[in-house]
Amino acid sequence: MDSSMIADRRRLRRKVGFWRVVAVLLLVVLGFAAYRVFLGDIATSRPHVAHVTISGLITDDDELLERLKKIEKNDAVKAVVVSISSPGGTTYGGERVFKAIRAIAAKKPVVSDVRTLAASAGYMIATAGDMIIAGDSSITGSIGVIFQYPQVKPLLDKIGVSIEEIKSSPLKAEPSPFHPASDEAKAMINNMIVDSYGWFVDLVAERRKLPREDVQKLADGTIFTGRQALKVKLIDQIGGADDIRAYLETRKVSKSLPEVDWDKKSSTSFLLADSASQILTLLGYDDLAKARDLGGILPQKLLLDGLLSVWQVGHD
Repeated sequence: MDSSMIADRRRLRRKVGFWRVVAVLLLVVLGFAAYRVFLGDIATSRPHVAHVTISGLITDDDELLERLKKIEKNDAVKAVVVSISSPGGTTYGGERVFKAIRAIAAKKPVVSDVRTLAASAGYMIATAGDMIIAGDSSITGSIGVIFQYPQVKPLLDKIGVSIEEIKSSPLKAEPSPFHPASDEAKAMINNMIVDSYGWFVDLVAERRKLPREDVQKLADGTIFTGRQALKVKLIDQIGGADDIRAYLETRKVSKSLPEVDWDKKSSTSFLLADSASQILTLLGYDDLAKARDLGGILPQKLLLDGLLSVWQVGHD
């Protein structure tokens, strides 16, 4: 047997060995996924306290809303703990999640667990709970609404590009990034912001049982630590997991009930996607695994559209 045939056989063995490893990894990951599905179905069919995490920028998230609807309809769920770590997001996205949580609260106790940050639309969602609990140094508040749009005209002027428009009326497609907003356009956007802001203030006043004028004093965009928020009655208590379960016990939810994670990673519909991602990562294709959705490619702020209720640190 000549050296070329020996080399070919070695290459073939290496290829076969590689694909055997891939097959084994695939079986292991899929087996693990099936195991999680089996355990998850058992866990959610027995009496328990559901735990949901809402983190990152809040958008119009159909998957989250569907999950909350399942929790609402599941008679085995005796109470819900919603952990929030979010700077906010779209006002509409926050409104939909708020209403979904209130629908749950109409049937079973709900506790809002403010973690590191629950500001703007994140705080809006927190008010949906029957009780809001936070840490001493948690950040919350920032009640308000903002509308932002880019202005690229100075850049276009520098590179010698102009944009011509023909439109049916002066306020169509305003404000535009291609020219400064007119006074009429600014007034239109301001009216929209004032209306949404008023709705947000009324919501906080109703949920926190505070006079509207008191909420307006707090609703100037100011953020508060947990201790400060407690003093102005934006939250109910400083504490953690033990305090949450103690409160739920006052609502006739036994401390002996297990807390079951209803987060996205545990959802059956996402297990195959997670498994595929894990395989790609194991094979060294980390970038491809991260790029399975736009969130892995673009900063989340660029994906927001519409009126925003979001707290963000300013930049010089």
